[in-house]
Amino acid sequence: MPATLDDDVREHLDGALNELAEGAQSWAHLSLRQRTVLLQALRRTIAQQSRTWARTAARSKGLDDQHPLRGEEWLSGPYTVLDMVDALIRSLEKLAEDRSPLDGVRLDQTASGQMRAHAFPLTGMDRFLLAGFSGEVWLRPGVTETEARAAAGLAQRTPQESGGIGLVLGAGNITSIPVLDVFYELFAHNRVVILKVNPTQDALVPVYEKALAPLIAPGFVRIVQGGGDVGEYLTTHKAVDHVHITGAEATFNAIVWGTGGAATRRRRENRPKLKKSITAELGGVSPIIVVPGPWSEADLRFHAEHIATMRLQNCGHNCIAGQVVIVSADWPQREQFEIELRRAYASAPERLLWYPKADERMQQAAESYPDAWKLADRLLVEVGPDDDATDLQTTEYFAPVLGVVSLPGTGQEFVDAAVAHANTQLHGTLGANLLIDPATEKALGDGFDNAIARLHYGSIAINAWTAFGFIIPTLTWGAYPGGTLDNVTSGIGVVHNALLLDNVERSVIRGPFRPFPRALAAPFTGDRLTILPTPPWFVSSRTGAEVSEGLTRFRARGGVLALLRTLVYALRA
Repeated sequence: MPATLDDDVREHLDGALNELAEGAQSWAHLSLRQRTVLLQALRRTIAQQSRTWARTAARSKGLDDQHPLRGEEWLSGPYTVLDMVDALIRSLEKLAEDRSPLDGVRLDQTASGQMRAHAFPLTGMDRFLLAGFSGEVWLRPGVTETEARAAAGLAQRTPQESGGIGLVLGAGNITSIPVLDVFYELFAHNRVVILKVNPTQDALVPVYEKALAPLIAPGFVRIVQGGGDVGEYLTTHKAVDHVHITGAEATFNAIVWGTGGAATRRRRENRPKLKKSITAELGGVSPIIVVPGPWSEADLRFHAEHIATMRLQNCGHNCIAGQVVIVSADWPQREQFEIELRRAYASAPERLLWYPKADERMQQAAESYPDAWKLADRLLVEVGPDDDATDLQTTEYFAPVLGVVSLPGTGQEFVDAAVAHANTQLHGTLGANLLIDPATEKALGDGFDNAIARLHYGSIAINAWTAFGFIIPTLTWGAYPGGTLDNVTSGIGVVHNALLLDNVERSVIRGPFRPFPRALAAPFTGDRLTILPTPPWFVSSRTGAEVSEGLTRFRARGGVLALLRTLVYALRA
């Protein structure tokens, strides 16, 4: 046991695990209909806590009740969790009727011949509110439609078979992540859960306890706090059957192999310190590929704000924050685009660095790139032909550091080069973003689709940000397959996945290139029609906080008048 763990803490943890051992037996006796009733109770308690949840999260990150970015905590907190609960209810209801969660979901083949499920939107309200956005889950090569439909449901196809106790080492940056990971252990794997909250989320523990009360009371979930010593004790505890972590690659390696010389010996001998299974989501360096085309001034301005959002949402403390913008050196509009990017990056609302050691990583970036633009509280690194981009492309700064690198070529030549660059030069495989105007995408045809198939990332967003895929429960979230204990990069396995699909390779999100009202020309431009002038998650949205809160309240309670009021705010963004 860790030397710093005192007897009272150890006794508390052992007691929690003993209670979960009993809870695991009860969980295995619940029918699918009973689990649906439990989810409906969860929906009520989460909705009751939504305001306290969002306000507590915002204040813990230094955002007061008037800060323009406080809406981030509504969308990435209670909204996302409520959406997941609703999606799980739909899946369990189908399974209870001896149907597949994929019933009513269209499946077809990608350009590469893989089976894909058109997993978003699946409800009329999503088709309306998020018009122009869609999401697909690609299955691994060789999986047939019959196999996909038969396997959907995972452990909920045999709910009486207990998966034991799972340990979730909660993320410290986004408040929905620990809860979503708990749900995945319960419903994808039939494991009851001990959740160790990251110390950065300690202020949320009372909220989590009330929101998850229907799971805590019968012994299906226990929430504990503490530092690395508590985490180490739990990962090695004989009662824990599986470990899931959302965090840093270094933390994963310490859990699996240990530290120092002992870890080196274990790796060499292929003798992991951890003696149980582990899954993980660990982040990485995410590319933003800007495909050259005939962009208008409004297009340049909108997508500069789009990219600034990808980096600056949550102050850059996101595993999926875009970090490396890949542009064409031969794009006639490149200089104008970079001017717009500097403007958007500098003019986004300022906020505090709040995640531990973010200031150290900012300093590291400043030392590596002394000529970087210092814009407000953030850095913009424009890598020149004689500069070394290695640090930018291999270090996940987890802070407001954005870089721009250029490659030669236009059209298919550039797309192919950018995909190869992202696959080979950037560390990690969690998420990649591409921005491409409809005319250019149409001109590339199958060449673009084939390039997407070669882009080895677990989440790919085309004219959207991969974080949009994070909040959509019926899509999957995780690294591209291939991570191992010895070379984990962005992780092993997936989460979210409310359709409970097996043999997943990736998710692909598609969005509109132009916002409302310019999107009204979609029938003539080939774009996607959307009702959003500026998405509420954009850091440049003037009404993002009001819209995010309104959408969460509508998700929780419904109400046409409240929705109309929220839409009015959205149109003023």
